[in-house]
This record gives sequence, C-alpha cells and structure tokens, in this order.
Amino acid sequence: MTPVTVVDYGGGNVRSLCAALERCGAAVTVSADPAVVATSERLMLAGQGAAGAAMRALESTGLAQALRDAAARRVPLLGVCVGLQVLFDRSEEDDSTCLGLLHGSVHRIVGAERLPHLGWNDVEPLVEHPLTTDLPAIAYFAHSYAVTADIPSALAVTRIDGATIASVVARGSVAGAQFHPERSSEAGRQLLRRFLVWDGTH
Repeated sequence: MTPVTVVDYGGGNVRSLCAALERCGAAVTVSADPAVVATSERLMLAGQGAAGAAMRALESTGLAQALRDAAARRVPLLGVCVGLQVLFDRSEEDDSTCLGLLHGSVHRIVGAERLPHLGWNDVEPLVEHPLTTDLPAIAYFAHSYAVTADIPSALAVTRIDGATIASVVARGSVAGAQFHPERSSEAGRQLLRRFLVWDGTH
C-alpha cells in the first residue's frame, strides 16, 4: 500500500477523499501537524470553501510552510478543488496570497452561465503526463473560481459554457485537479491511482 498524508486544515471533504484513496490502495494518514506534513513522502491537499479561509488556516497552523518545505524536497503533492487553487500565487477570491508553488492567479470564472458551477464536464488532455494517461474523461466539478487554460502548468482543460479552465495542472512534483476525484466515479479513481504511483516527475 502506498502511504499518503492528507493535510487536515479544517477545509472539509477530508473523510470522503480518504475513503476514495483507501479504495485505490493507499495507506492514509490524516494530519494537522506541520512536522508530519513536512516529512511525509506523498501529500494530498483537499479543499472546500473559500481560498482566503483556507490560506488563513494553513498559515496560522504552520501547515503552509510545511507544504512549501515538502515541495522543496520534491514530494508528490496533489491539491483538489480549493486545494488546487491555493497552490498558485494568488486568488481573486478574498484577494488571497496563496502558497506560490505554481505560478499564476485564480479568478472568478468568466463565461459560465451559472455560478457556482456544479456538474459533470469533459477533462481534455493538453500534454502527455503520468497524470493525464487516462484522459479524456468526464469528472464532477463544484466551484466558482479557477485558473485559466493558458498557464504554463496546465495539463488538461475543461470547457464550461463560454469559459475554458485548467482542470489538471502540474509543475515538478506539485499537481492539482480542479474537479473532485472522490465524486468523479471511474475518472476520479483513475486519477488517484495515477497519483499514488507518480514519482513527481514528468
């Protein structure tokens, strides 16, 4: 079984994500301890809610620096939904300074017919990468903010009405999925399985 630490900063959906990881063969540890996070060999950053609240929780507990330290060691890290968004430099939501592990900014989706956007959408690969092997696929999204599709770290894109967003991103060992793998049926299981064997390189 592959060990993976799920970072618990009070952001929600941790339990369902852990269950999904365990079904894919992971040995899951849930931790809010920066020392544990900084020394883990594989990390997942879940997320529901707003980027500002997430960053306040991560910074105030020391988890933000622990994540930066882990990334500096090239530990495979996957952020999900808001967990993806806080990997970037800034978020327009709450005008938040984020972790800065990926370059770019998160913006409110322009062109969507309704926000928050809830539903199933196509995820289309842009480049070959270990995390895009099983794409294209259909996955479940629930969000109002996203990164645009033209950022250097975009691996896959999703079209939502008149908007095109980056739905899978990665640079080095830091990656993210805008959709919810724990709610995305086979597409979600495939992504989690790929993440569990990914060594953090292209």
